[in-house]
Amino acid sequence: EVVTWEEKLEKARWRIDSSLWSAVGLLVLVFLIFEYTELDLAVQDKCYNFETRTWVVDGESAPPRLWFYDGPKIGIILLGLGVLALALMPQNWRAKLPFKDIGRRHLWIAILTIGTVPAVIGQLKASTNIFCPAEIERYGGEMPYVRVVESYPEDNYPDRRGRCFPAGHPSGGFALVGLLGLAMTRRGQRLGVALAMIFGWSMGLYQMLVGSHYLGHVVITMLIAWIGFLLWRRVFRVHRMPEKL
Repeated sequence: EVVTWEEKLEKARWRIDSSLWSAVGLLVLVFLIFEYTELDLAVQDKCYNFETRTWVVDGESAPPRLWFYDGPKIGIILLGLGVLALALMPQNWRAKLPFKDIGRRHLWIAILTIGTVPAVIGQLKASTNIFCPAEIERYGGEMPYVRVVESYPEDNYPDRRGRCFPAGHPSGGFALVGLLGLAMTRRGQRLGVALAMIFGWSMGLYQMLVGSHYLGHVVITMLIAWIGFLLWRRVFRVHRMPEKL
């Protein structure tokens, strides 16, 4: 008996699309928690040595930068290019590959998630005017610590804009959640989620340990990536009717 792509996907997939509004609500809740508590500073204090005035990880050290900054970025770009190649490939060429059953719409959703999530995060960073931990006075910098919902003091207003919220570097890692839509089995879906979390959190934790981001910045970016993925699924209408082409 021949089982179609739609039947495989319908049988195996999680009901991920119903989580959209829950994810939006969670995003708001998480934002409020980090904005109105000292949780970010409490966690960031553990990443900084106040006696030596240094971060747990030296941001200039080559090995960790290769493993958790430059390396993952290159890996994400290569993955994105691979998915793009599959999406642009003629159907008769794809039929000869192990990935021949992956729906073209799902490929474009993955590509657009990987491409647009970092772009959206970049725009938010440019508009929120928040400084990174290493830049604020508490950790040896020169800028006052101000949250998104707060204003800078008139007697200590920065002479430049901050670009630290949400977390930009791990956004590409979390955007790999778009690969979840390519899986035909729950095991494959779990692998897609695991890949996004491994990339996103390894990149995010590295940024925290070198003083480039707070925990809240990373969590917010993770949720935005998930929401972005679900929104693209709605744009392509695969949340209602999974299609092969």
